[in-house]
Amino acid sequence: MSIRGLAFLIASATVALAAVSQTTCNGRSFSYEEFAGYGSVPSDFRDKFGDTISIGSSLALDRSSWKKKHNTYEGVVWGLPDRGWNTQGTVNAQSRVHKFKFKFTPDPNATVASPSPPNLIFEYADTILFFGPDGLPTTGIDPTTTHTYPGFPVVPYTTWPGDGFGGPGPGGQGISLDLEGLALGDDGSFWISDEYGPFIYQFNKAGYMVKAIRPPEAAVSRRNGTVSFSAASPPIFDLTLIPIPADPQTGRSNNQGLEGLTSTGDGFLYTLMQSALNQEGGLSKQTNQLARLLKYDIRYGNPKYVAEYVVRLPTWTDPTAGNSTKAVKTAAQSEIHYIGNSQFLVIARDSGFGHGREPANSKSNFRHIDIFDISSATNIKSPTNDAPAGVIASPSGVLKPGIAPATYCSFLDVNINSQLNRFKDASGIAIHNGGEQDAGLLNEKWESLGVLPVDGKDGDNGEFFLFSFSDNDFITQNGFANFGQFTFKDKSGFNIDSQALVFKIKLPKGSKPWCNDNRRDDDH
Repeated sequence: MSIRGLAFLIASATVALAAVSQTTCNGRSFSYEEFAGYGSVPSDFRDKFGDTISIGSSLALDRSSWKKKHNTYEGVVWGLPDRGWNTQGTVNAQSRVHKFKFKFTPDPNATVASPSPPNLIFEYADTILFFGPDGLPTTGIDPTTTHTYPGFPVVPYTTWPGDGFGGPGPGGQGISLDLEGLALGDDGSFWISDEYGPFIYQFNKAGYMVKAIRPPEAAVSRRNGTVSFSAASPPIFDLTLIPIPADPQTGRSNNQGLEGLTSTGDGFLYTLMQSALNQEGGLSKQTNQLARLLKYDIRYGNPKYVAEYVVRLPTWTDPTAGNSTKAVKTAAQSEIHYIGNSQFLVIARDSGFGHGREPANSKSNFRHIDIFDISSATNIKSPTNDAPAGVIASPSGVLKPGIAPATYCSFLDVNINSQLNRFKDASGIAIHNGGEQDAGLLNEKWESLGVLPVDGKDGDNGEFFLFSFSDNDFITQNGFANFGQFTFKDKSGFNIDSQALVFKIKLPKGSKPWCNDNRRDDDH
């Protein structure tokens, strides 16, 4: 071989091995190798019940379905919508989870000059509806009252007139759910975290609620000293139904509940508040960095609360903030994923920027998938800290002395256009952050994480594909709900597809990030 040829091979290998970014967290090394794929589900796609689909509030990958065939991978993913279309008021949408089969064909040769078309292709498979313990359908309507079932804690509840969409009907009642986190049970069940309670619920494979976990009382929202599960999200049939005061004085902030949920694969659940509790700085975006992380033992039938930690979320600078004292804001978290050795992946991002926002706000300023480590964090679980209005920080968000938060490490910047532009959507528009409000522009809300091994087997080489889906808020001009009987057009005028991104990453030796998504596909 000539010297020139050898030099070319060395240069090629160097390019192949070059990482987009690298970081070390508590002595363990992580690498973001490349943006590896893109796919989407159309904004007006409908499930088998005739209703518009959204899938991005959380995802769970069925690892047992993951197969590599030549250059293509196949698998099954469960996608969770939240409380339904609600940009013009909450509606009586029955909670559910969707099942998709997918094929993923990596294209490492994709470039900005020659971008790859979508290489993550979805095929709809099924939908499971969720019901309360009494068999009544659940609802997305903001809770106005409570209800008690035998063997369950008091849960958020509501009633509605007519059909619950502003039309005629017999009226009804049910458990109010705003679902945000998803983990698969070995028995075919679904563990799901919620923002209203904020609770964790378990639904069996048929979709019936079998367990409800109420968090420590410090996290339960209270107004005027009384439990109040409302998120000040009035229903479409009466937009005046807002509690007084609108913001709870203590507990989770409105729409900032148990946003992240993950399981360890050996019988434990972790769930993370989206931001700080109101009594700990949660009422301001400048002071709500300190999010509580809860750990539950689910090995023996009755879940047991066993530990609690603090995660200090990162901040970002809002260029649109007129008042400089308000420009620095907390990057609230949208999802977590356990990767072993006391470490977690976490989405932390800005809000108000992306597809569907004002033209001047198309560019996201902070959209990260980072890492936090709790191995040296203080276990804050105690009767004092967890009591109603219990505090681990001041109202201005200053952590009490003697409490060590999780170690937080910056990792993967989603917004790098030199990576995103290597792929294009089905219409040929390059994927991008900022710029035109078109189908290639990244959506605002990224709220889900899932990881599968590149080798198609056990991931012992440390290389994994990291999946993230967006929550499109059901924004479409051709929407259906209530089993196809209710139609809607979002007032924004946009059609926002459910986008999906795939990143190739390298994790430390011994990481097992797929262990919480281990259901056999034949369970459903």
